[in-house]
Amino acid sequence: MDLAIKGKVALVSGSTAGIGYAIADELAREGATVIVNGRTEDRVQQAIQKIRQSNPDAKLIGLSEDLGTANGATSTAKLHADVDILINNLGVYEVSDFFDITDDDWLKIIELNVLSGVRLSRAYLPGMIERNWGRIVFISSESGVNIPSEMIHYGVTKTAQIALARGLAELVKGKNITVNSVLAGPTLTEGVEEFISQAAKSKGISRDEVEKEFFSVMRPSSLIQRFASSEEVAALVAYVVSERASATTGAALRVEGGVVRSIT
Repeated sequence: MDLAIKGKVALVSGSTAGIGYAIADELAREGATVIVNGRTEDRVQQAIQKIRQSNPDAKLIGLSEDLGTANGATSTAKLHADVDILINNLGVYEVSDFFDITDDDWLKIIELNVLSGVRLSRAYLPGMIERNWGRIVFISSESGVNIPSEMIHYGVTKTAQIALARGLAELVKGKNITVNSVLAGPTLTEGVEEFISQAAKSKGISRDEVEKEFFSVMRPSSLIQRFASSEEVAALVAYVVSERASATTGAALRVEGGVVRSIT
């Protein structure tokens, strides 16, 4: 299937690892020029070299900027003025007791997970409107629907992303621009790989047993009963930003393995 994004310019925030990296890799395979973003030049170049190992002709631009800051977003918008596809992937999560989460902790995670996408969308939507073509995707989470008690602040930011995507879709009603959120579920990123390895070592059990225990205790509603791969999430994102998905907008699209039981 030709996704018809060859030649489009895509910015993927936080794309040196995990889901962001997989999205950058997938979009590059589809012929888009991809701006690969990380906070350090070393990480950015490592990601670019890795993508080019399997795709030597990939059109890639390195961007070493902290897009979780206002200055980072402003500098990026000046340096790369025209972006057709914006993937707001930047974000963090942490397990914290609600009563231990300070105001500063709340403000920090809201700025990184939510305001980073607000700033970039504000910077790039005018150009999309002028060209009458654009795609914006927020990488949210099933935690935005099933707020986890062990990281409520994270869940709140993921709910905010869903609402933000819908609001922006309403804002560009009638234009050839789509805005969606993608709700990822438990995904086997590098961070999760490390968590599994540490848990297996501390408990003296295998990695497979750790994964089985996780889904039995923490995510029993999962229908696939395994971690999704970053590539599985990236595949949905690539379709959503394509010309083929021009009628899909304002939606919260799930790639969470059936964790969310609601059918609406």
